Amino acid sequence: MRIRRVVTTREGGVSKPPYDSFNLGDHVGDDPAAVAANRRRLAEGVGLSLDQLVWMEQVHGRTVTVVDGPLPAPAEATDALVTAKARLGLVALVADCVPLLLAEPEAGVVAAVHAGRVGARVGVVPAALAAMRELGARIDRVEALLGPAVCGECYEVPAEMADDVERHLPESACRTRGGRPGLDLRAGLWRQLADAGVARIGLDPRCTVEDRTLFSHRRDGTTGRLAAVTWFEPEEGSTG
Repeated sequence: MRIRRVVTTREGGVSKPPYDSFNLGDHVGDDPAAVAANRRRLAEGVGLSLDQLVWMEQVHGRTVTVVDGPLPAPAEATDALVTAKARLGLVALVADCVPLLLAEPEAGVVAAVHAGRVGARVGVVPAALAAMRELGARIDRVEALLGPAVCGECYEVPAEMADDVERHLPESACRTRGGRPGLDLRAGLWRQLADAGVARIGLDPRCTVEDRTLFSHRRDGTTGRLAAVTWFEPEEGSTG
């Protein structure tokens, strides 16, 4: 199986400020027509039809939804999508949270995870890995990509919050650039993935707060959402 992964930026769309311009979130106050046009551009750009993109109603939880075909609407109240269906693009939307793309090429199983502070703390990633295993994936063959997110140097939180998340997600607590308590969720998720047996973990090092080509809610307040998308192409001669 050929695994595909795409992470968008804020450039190349039609949305007007403060959503300029390639906003893919339909829940942030942007013009629905602009969001629809941007989503069409995304589908065309990655070579899928619009109905082959699967979206989530993200709620900062640990619910995982397994999908086996196009959905008429976003998957309700979920923060991870898993599929064993070829050419079904799973989408996570973020503007500081961690987008995590998972794939097990031999089994043909992929997942897109929205891992914010709350979801990461309560275990959305182990839940996604468990759902992949149920579809035939072997965890030692899973590949992971931790996408752009707020970095630990920029993510200041109260000390009590940092300590609480650290208890549930070891190695996530850190110090910010100013020396105050912070969270590096990607560091904690890396450790969690490695402890689970995931052997291949990649990291997109970009910080959404520091990189103005990316959307950041912490930096800008009202803003758009970037997308992390994954799917797999069937092998030659396979029907998927």
